[in-house]
Amino acid sequence: MAPEDFQFLVRLLRRRSGLSLTLDKRAMVARRLTPVMRRFDFKDAASLIEELRAGREALAEAVTEAMTVNDSSFFRDPALFEALRHDVLPRLIAARAREKRLRFWFQAVAAGQEAYSVAILLTEMGLAREGWSIELIATDLSGQAIMRAEAGCYSTHEIERGLDAHAMRYFRRDRDEWLVDASLRRMVTFRRFNLLDSFGWLDDLDIVFCRNVLLYFDRVTRLDVLARTAEAMAPDGILVLGENESPEGKLFNECADGPSIYTKGRPLLARAI
Repeated sequence: MAPEDFQFLVRLLRRRSGLSLTLDKRAMVARRLTPVMRRFDFKDAASLIEELRAGREALAEAVTEAMTVNDSSFFRDPALFEALRHDVLPRLIAARAREKRLRFWFQAVAAGQEAYSVAILLTEMGLAREGWSIELIATDLSGQAIMRAEAGCYSTHEIERGLDAHAMRYFRRDRDEWLVDASLRRMVTFRRFNLLDSFGWLDDLDIVFCRNVLLYFDRVTRLDVLARTAEAMAPDGILVLGENESPEGKLFNECADGPSIYTKGRPLLARAI
């Protein structure tokens, strides 16, 4: 790919998704463009870039989706889920005991494994039986990822990444694939959404999962997404990041409960022993 074509693509992706690419990513970009070139019948990357310059929206959308990372797994980072189960959620449940309502947002949810993992965790805690209102909102830039997540259909390899024998009871085998139980699918609302767009439809969020998202943005975009995320959260809301990420600025405080867990505003009081 010619340098000027790569720089055009970098600018296009930053405008459309916030994705920040550097020169060392040229090989990765070329690899991910290959299926798009086949789909739209381009003989080389130069021809594809020429059409992008002409403003072909469907092509720009396909290229943007191809560059997003859609890798996830069930119960990724066990230490985090242990902290959620034993510390973070019990404390939030106690704080919300009067209204009996919890609202979650999963940013860049990929194929849905993280949202379904939390749905399993909440089901095991029995909150619905006690009359709690649980809202799980899961979004992703990729329409294909959202379609997969809504279908709740996974390969054996994906199922084996993080699920133990107990959690397997929430899945049903259908030939070579595994289907999420309908009760879990009803718990999660999936929606295609770009984190560069307005968060105005979101408010009073108790927990936001923004895992391994910020590291693909430049600093300006990271700070903007964090600021708008904080604005959409409850005053004592929880932010969960990836293990190699941390919030910048003074909007969030590190939480002692577990890895990559932060509180908005002042930290929640430690659980009584």
